Amino acid sequence: MTIRLYNTLTQKLETFEPLEPKTARVYVCGMTTYDLAHAGHGRTYTTFDVLVRFLKARGYEVTHVRNVTDVDDKILKRAQERNVEPTTFSAEMTKQANADLQAIGCTAPDIEPRVSGHIPEIISLIEALIEKGAAYVAPTPKGHDVYFAVRSFPDYGKLSHRHLEDLLAGASERVEVGDIKRDPLDFALWKGEPETAWGWPSPWGKGRPGWHIECSAMAQRYLGPHFDIHCGGMDLVFPHHENEIAQAEAVWGAPFARYWLHAGFLNVDSEKMSKSLGNFVTIRDVLERNDPEAFRYYLLGTHYRGPLSFDLEKKDDGRVIFPGIDEGERRVDYLYHTRDALQTALASAPDEAAAEGARFKNEAKVIDEAPAKVLAALDKDLNTPVALAEVGELCKVSNELVKQLSKLKKDPAAQAQAYGLARKAVAALEAACMPLGLLQVTGTEYEQRTLARRLRLRGLSAPDIDAKVALRTEARVAKDWKRADEIRTELAALGVEILDAGDTSRWRILV
Repeated sequence: MTIRLYNTLTQKLETFEPLEPKTARVYVCGMTTYDLAHAGHGRTYTTFDVLVRFLKARGYEVTHVRNVTDVDDKILKRAQERNVEPTTFSAEMTKQANADLQAIGCTAPDIEPRVSGHIPEIISLIEALIEKGAAYVAPTPKGHDVYFAVRSFPDYGKLSHRHLEDLLAGASERVEVGDIKRDPLDFALWKGEPETAWGWPSPWGKGRPGWHIECSAMAQRYLGPHFDIHCGGMDLVFPHHENEIAQAEAVWGAPFARYWLHAGFLNVDSEKMSKSLGNFVTIRDVLERNDPEAFRYYLLGTHYRGPLSFDLEKKDDGRVIFPGIDEGERRVDYLYHTRDALQTALASAPDEAAAEGARFKNEAKVIDEAPAKVLAALDKDLNTPVALAEVGELCKVSNELVKQLSKLKKDPAAQAQAYGLARKAVAALEAACMPLGLLQVTGTEYEQRTLARRLRLRGLSAPDIDAKVALRTEARVAKDWKRADEIRTELAALGVEILDAGDTSRWRILV
């Protein structure tokens, strides 16, 4: 077993070799919590949730740190608009964001540090940078800023693979060059503020930390000055992660993180989904229409490093649907229906263990190998599309096995073998889905949470459907097949599927 991950730093696939055997220290750049989490956030954090799940499945002891940026000008502006204290506002937004991420199957990090709780560590790192000549204090009309001197770090640009000369033309400045900063490439470590402003005391006067210094300080606090994997969205490669490396390695030496993983953009009309562009769809918008696992399945259907087009379709009645996620929901239905079919078949299985046999040799091979094949796909830079294909093949074989069970009543030995395989198939399906974060609730829970939403979206009533199905059952008993077919057709037009089992029938709402 060899895990290969694409390292943005080297721009190639590399064998994962942690600093300490069978341990993985992982830092994920978290949200700046001034608004609800959008679907792009969902992609980023689902990607690295799979990374953590996968590493654990491979036997690694994982320390997963995901920060919260709760000190930011946008947070301050929103808090002032709502007349609340900024960190109180951010804490509430963090709570809501975490609830949304949990809903789509993202496990909570082991440690969730907040910037506001780590001001001493941030100040200490800035002091160390000043002492090493990598940072300087600059007076401003508000107080004193502290800037990182980019040219003091010879390796600047090694993550984003940019040259200083190329960066000069596009350097973004908060103030005019010459007034405060020594070089247009230098970036803020500390922003001075008047004594009456929101902020914290420091050796340079009251102020707030710059964005980039926060993650360097918090990652070092919980993972050490050198750790295994640093993760984030593709948009963080430059300048955020580039600046993190410069700050950290100027004090502690290289490498800050050994592997840098970045999730690709979620695009709307060929532009990345972002709050700044105003083209974002929140996770809650998605969950109003689709199941959480459907959204997760949709995200995992494209390799994490590639762009993913988020399609929206506006209907004549004003509804907005997400066709890709609808398809994901049909696939998740298939997962749950497969497991339910296996468990229903096993309800009538004999208690004694099934004898081994060659009757279902091909099926047994697929069932036995599926969990390992999912992990093997994830070994190759988290190749979730291939992993999902392996799960799909397992479902196909499992459903064929269930069909065979009903035909083996006159062959007890073969039927016993099939029941034994069905038991293995349930376990294999759950094991294969675990590192992907799928199939995480019971079939009953899944049916309940999807039924209520689908009835609401279609404007249907369960009692009304029950009444229709009862009429159809009466027609079937009376052998009025024409009427029974008419009712089935009426229900199908409403998105209701009838499932007959002997003299009984049940129904479900389609996506």
